[in-house]
Amino acid sequence: MTEVPEGHFSDVIAPLLAQHPQQSGVLPLINAREAFAARVVMARHVQFSLDIQYYIWRNDRTGTLLFEALHEAAERGVQVRLLLDDHNTAGLDAALIGLQSHPNIDVRLYNPLRLRWPRFINYLADFTRINKRMHNKVFIADKQMLISGGRNIGDEYFGAHDDTIFADLDALMIGPVVDDANTEFENYWNSVSATPLSELFTLSKPQSLATLEYRATELESDPHAQRYFDAVRKLPFVQNFLNQQIKFVWADVQLVTDNPNKTLGLAQENQLLGYQLQQVIGDPQRCVRLVSPYFVPTQAGVSHLCAMAQRGVAITILTNALEATDVAVVHAGYAKWRKTLLKAGIELYEVQKVSPLARKQERKLRRQRLKGKERFGGAASSLHAKTFSVDKERVFFGSFNFDPRSLKLNTELGFVIHNEALAKQIDHAFEHTIPNYAYRVQLDENDKLYWEERLGPRITRYNTEPGVSWWRRLSMRTLALLPIDWLL
Repeated sequence: MTEVPEGHFSDVIAPLLAQHPQQSGVLPLINAREAFAARVVMARHVQFSLDIQYYIWRNDRTGTLLFEALHEAAERGVQVRLLLDDHNTAGLDAALIGLQSHPNIDVRLYNPLRLRWPRFINYLADFTRINKRMHNKVFIADKQMLISGGRNIGDEYFGAHDDTIFADLDALMIGPVVDDANTEFENYWNSVSATPLSELFTLSKPQSLATLEYRATELESDPHAQRYFDAVRKLPFVQNFLNQQIKFVWADVQLVTDNPNKTLGLAQENQLLGYQLQQVIGDPQRCVRLVSPYFVPTQAGVSHLCAMAQRGVAITILTNALEATDVAVVHAGYAKWRKTLLKAGIELYEVQKVSPLARKQERKLRRQRLKGKERFGGAASSLHAKTFSVDKERVFFGSFNFDPRSLKLNTELGFVIHNEALAKQIDHAFEHTIPNYAYRVQLDENDKLYWEERLGPRITRYNTEPGVSWWRRLSMRTLALLPIDWLL
């Protein structure tokens, strides 16, 4: 275990680890508000260090409040290191420079855009380099508590957005796996692709830390946001955390991750997540249940999945329906393979969209539909979780999408949990919960696709892609003809 000074987290964690030697504790964070609360509580109770790594950090309600939580921690003497991928930092320079001005906060940008404005010129002049991004998500407190998985930082990931809610998944973890995450963070922090903010030229004037504090206070008192923040404060998770009553699942957990040299084209095969995942998971023998918001299997992936199905492995896949996806071009990279997958006996489900206007009206209907069961991550308008189970024994979750971009271009990380109870939870969800909020895609006797929507005992059949216009269907089919899978 990594040695750190004795403190609050040590007092809580040490007795638990003594009872479960060589195992890591895992608490899945399915509820979006709990995921936000977990980060805030950790930031407010950390004593020594915060090491944070993200692909996206929005400058919205939750993003601003977490920025202020980092500032408050730094004021208490906590050493804060913030590593952000630079692809999504447009408009953030002022806030980041302001944070960097604090003596206890250090900010670095991964694979940065050298010209801060106008940003699009970077893509014209240096596309090959900046097309490779850091997609990892890590939040480590005192080198002993870790939150990681699929969520970025922003209102849509924490159920605070007015328009979009992502169904997502990450976990709070303690134990040996945190040591591995610490090593992963150090590798990225010290890589040649992680550039100190102070070395980048920008015309943005820094946002003062006093302004950040004022913005955070305003947001917490905003009537439009008050309901959300009141709900977060009342979560049982918050009190359970403070009262040291969190119930972890204990298991052997292995971190799989890309080496930062991947973005330079210099990583060895054994330094890549895809290779490591294959070594840890092995060849499925009975069943695979896969959840991926951006599922682009490619010809090679389809052949592999079909071969597994032919040798008797039961495969079920959940991804976004066209009406629910936030990246239509990626859906095109999946849709063209649906018939091939279905003919091989693979089951396909596509998450339905719940529109913001309809969400309130549909509460009663959803209660009837789910018969007391919760949706995966709450009432979501788009799927963002990345997870799968193998043979009802092993579970993977992380930042890795099942697409060429995750495999070849971006850096990713994830975790393999050897625990039958968690694996069976995913299987149970596919059998009993997912059909309540996802279309089942099938083939008719003429090899035509159709979609089934289940609402209690009633089943509605759609012969065209549901919930979208003919124009959007045509656009998706046109995109599917283009040779761009390697970019998706």
